[in-house]
Amino acid sequence: MDGFYRIKREGFPEDLADFGYEFDKEGKLRNIETGEGFKYSARFKDHYYNEKHYEALADAMTIEVYKMLESECKLKRAPVPYDVKGDEERTFIFHSEDAFTNPDKLLVLMHGSGYVKAGQWSRRLIINDSLKSGSQIPFIQEAQKEGYGVVVTNTNDNHHHELGLVRGSEHPEAHILHVWKHYIYPAKAKHIAFIVHSNGGRLVSLLYPQVEEQFNGRVFAVAMTDSNHYFERHARYVGLQKVSRNWACNRRPLDTPLRTNNGDVVRVSAGTKVHEETSWLCFNSIFKYLRERLAAVKAKEGEGEGTSEATNKESCGNGDKGGGSCLVEEELKGEVKKMKT
Repeated sequence: MDGFYRIKREGFPEDLADFGYEFDKEGKLRNIETGEGFKYSARFKDHYYNEKHYEALADAMTIEVYKMLESECKLKRAPVPYDVKGDEERTFIFHSEDAFTNPDKLLVLMHGSGYVKAGQWSRRLIINDSLKSGSQIPFIQEAQKEGYGVVVTNTNDNHHHELGLVRGSEHPEAHILHVWKHYIYPAKAKHIAFIVHSNGGRLVSLLYPQVEEQFNGRVFAVAMTDSNHYFERHARYVGLQKVSRNWACNRRPLDTPLRTNNGDVVRVSAGTKVHEETSWLCFNSIFKYLRERLAAVKAKEGEGEGTSEATNKESCGNGDKGGGSCLVEEELKGEVKKMKT
């Protein structure tokens, strides 16, 4: 074994170039010879072959995204399980050079369910639109510009066909718990944030009760895009609710407050009804939210340099453990309450 598993589909190549495709400078998938975008119909009226071709090409695209995470984002791989032994099955996460040594802040990215792997929000968008809308690369690059260490999870890489389950990543829930225990929590960062899409929100909600005290002490923000989380006992998740916002599928303008059930994460509009588009369309709003949350936390901790009156207002000073409540979030809750009445 070469240490990291690569999917091989019988009868199809492994590399994107061998399919006749490449990503252009704009991050769009193009036919190398014609310059045209991806075409699903590789064989006329042969749905079975076309579907297999698409899946194999998506696997090759995944390998290409991995290469870009390393070449363009300068990320490195770390094994899961963290203490991998000999030739046992394994997967990996990606992390920036300073992910575990940055004393200030760490950002964790988590995709949804299905076939997507590390660095992806949506295979369909990467293949049919661009890397910009479908991959996590813009989020990683922006986080690095803002001084974050970065961890990119790989929650759907759980088993390797007949080769067996991966220890520490037997299922998505096991993966994020393993990565939290052995990579995220031991990191030096005082402040931790998550950006999670779809099932990633559910995984955070399942992780939270298992590591509640650790989570409350350091996680200042969880930005969710059309999350499918569910809180069985609302009172148990107060700490998570307080630091989270969910950009949900909705036709209303981006960031419009939406009706939020009691005890749930504050919901705002993602400005689209298309589930997989939510992450990219909320890009600017998400990073604005992270900046506001972090400013509020640091103001409360007395870390803010030249803290302005406006920044002080963001910290509600209600004595909550960890993140602290942001004025912007309280205003949104007020708007939601008006909607309910």
